[in-house]
Amino acid sequence: MAEKNRDCHPTLLHGRYELGRMLGHGTFAKVYLARNLQTGKSVAMKVVGKEKVIKVGMTEQVKREISVMKMVQHPNIVELHEVMASKSKIYFAMELVRGGELFSKIAKGRLREDVARVYFQQLISAVDFCHSRGVYHRDLKPENLLLDEEGNLKVTDFGLSAFSEHLKPDGLLHTTCGTPAYVAPEVIGKKGYDGSKADLWSCGVILYVLLAGFLPFQEENLVAMYRKIYRGDFKCPPWFSPEARRLITKLLDPNPSTRIAVSKVTDSSWFKKTVPKMVRSKSEMEFDTFNVEEDSNGDKSTKQPETLNAFHIISLSEGFDLSPLFEEKKREEKEEMRFATTRPASSVISRIEEVAKAGKFSVKKSETIVKLQGQEIGRKGKLAIAAEIHAVTPSFLVVEVKKDNGDTLEYNQFCSKELRPALKDIVWTSPAENSTLA
Repeated sequence: MAEKNRDCHPTLLHGRYELGRMLGHGTFAKVYLARNLQTGKSVAMKVVGKEKVIKVGMTEQVKREISVMKMVQHPNIVELHEVMASKSKIYFAMELVRGGELFSKIAKGRLREDVARVYFQQLISAVDFCHSRGVYHRDLKPENLLLDEEGNLKVTDFGLSAFSEHLKPDGLLHTTCGTPAYVAPEVIGKKGYDGSKADLWSCGVILYVLLAGFLPFQEENLVAMYRKIYRGDFKCPPWFSPEARRLITKLLDPNPSTRIAVSKVTDSSWFKKTVPKMVRSKSEMEFDTFNVEEDSNGDKSTKQPETLNAFHIISLSEGFDLSPLFEEKKREEKEEMRFATTRPASSVISRIEEVAKAGKFSVKKSETIVKLQGQEIGRKGKLAIAAEIHAVTPSFLVVEVKKDNGDTLEYNQFCSKELRPALKDIVWTSPAENSTLA
């Protein structure tokens, strides 16, 4: 039997996590500091009572939150490491975000415009990523925005989120949810709404609050507040810059059909005033330090592709790839592709290099590896791709292309629209297949 603490939770959970002090609690969950005994890493353990969840009919909501958090892995979204369960409890092992809520910063007073911009850029990056995966948060507010030790924003609490699959035949969502002061007028109206437009309204309210230090729609009476929301009846304080005023007015447009879209938000002069703060990825640092090997005379190495043994060939073979049994990724979300060729390695490298330069990638290469680093920031930072060449025989090569960093959808788009067509004539095809592109 595992030891129990005063809240009747095992202090040693599934032999993997040691539970510590309580960090906070809500109506249906408590959050504890916990430590992964294998890695020594601290996590936030969210504990939900099964009985309470069933009693209030929240089973689907909990399942939805788990599904959503597995899908939306992004630098500005709190990461879900794993989910465990006992007879009476559900345990969410989540990324520990130590900087507290953004709400507590605003409670001390309004933020400087340049500081507010950094948080807003990170919020829009996370929201845009969710929308690209067909996920709508539906409860965006400062209390659901956490800050890490470096001051990076992290979106949390996907309990009220919805998928594209929840759309009704009219293509809209119909569940009224969210926090009244942050909810879009069309959500209150109960006639159906576009989840992405509703989230953008909430982003507009958040931006207003960051810059003003108070809400745009404030009334003691809820009905009076809803009337103001319906009309988009708010005033910007005099200290708002003209660009901020313009953007907020477009975000808090009560007509969802004319409300500004994410692409226009990121293209606005206020948003672009400073470059969005991105966490420098491991792949960017590796790209900077990637060097071509040199021989003892200081000449560049003419290393040939390493000849594969039978085990290597099996592991590279799609037919022997067991990962689909353990992963939920769809085919279109694959992070690697492989193809065979009878062309020399130099021809393969030259072709990849041509595609990369046309697609705004920086290139570094050796005799058997090509590394591509995107020059533009995407949904999850800069896209990084590595192509490694293996020899089956001296004249028959297998090329493995994989994503090192960035958004999987952006990677797949680059592969299907740019890389595959450019490689078509150098890919070896067996008589039984039209193409061996994985």
